[in-house]
Amino acid sequence: MTSILTGDIINSREVDSNEWLPLIKSAFQTIGASPKLWEIYRGDSFQIEIENIENALLFAIKLKATLKKIKNLDVRIAIGIGAKNENYKNITEGNGEAFIYSGLAFDTLLKKQNLAITSSDKDFDAIFNTSLALALLTMDNWTVNSADFVLKYLENPNTTQKLIAKELKISESSASERRKRAGLDEIMQLEKLYRELINQKINQ
Repeated sequence: MTSILTGDIINSREVDSNEWLPLIKSAFQTIGASPKLWEIYRGDSFQIEIENIENALLFAIKLKATLKKIKNLDVRIAIGIGAKNENYKNITEGNGEAFIYSGLAFDTLLKKQNLAITSSDKDFDAIFNTSLALALLTMDNWTVNSADFVLKYLENPNTTQKLIAKELKISESSASERRKRAGLDEIMQLEKLYRELINQKINQ
């Protein structure tokens, strides 16, 4: 089992690629090497494998925060969960369930919302995509400041709000307000639920 994320950058043509391309490349390089594990193609489209499926949603949230730190940018991400065929050197040539499900989610579900999951478990997909749709009411409206706060937290979840405030050069009360506006606690609860449900699926 693996997870394949297929996506594209929203409003990429409105922002110089020199602003966002290094950021997503840096994020992808934390996963592994291109083109086996990730590839950026057609300028603003991408595919990346997150081999530990427990981490797929967290990576998607991080990538969204990374891009929304830049005004007017956002990202659409389709997560496909399933088996894969190992016989490829470039991820864009890969095949198997995970690739098929990711492509299916990208072509259908992302017409309605910017983050979606498809797997062989249709009940799981239905429940979780409804949950994501609700979370996206907040995430899609992250400001630059909100996204910056979320990313600081996700990059070091053991840090304190006080240290994040110091790093951002804002007061603790301002940091608390940003956290609340970003819906960070609720989004992390959803991410935790995803991990728990995925673990249940793996251990069945």
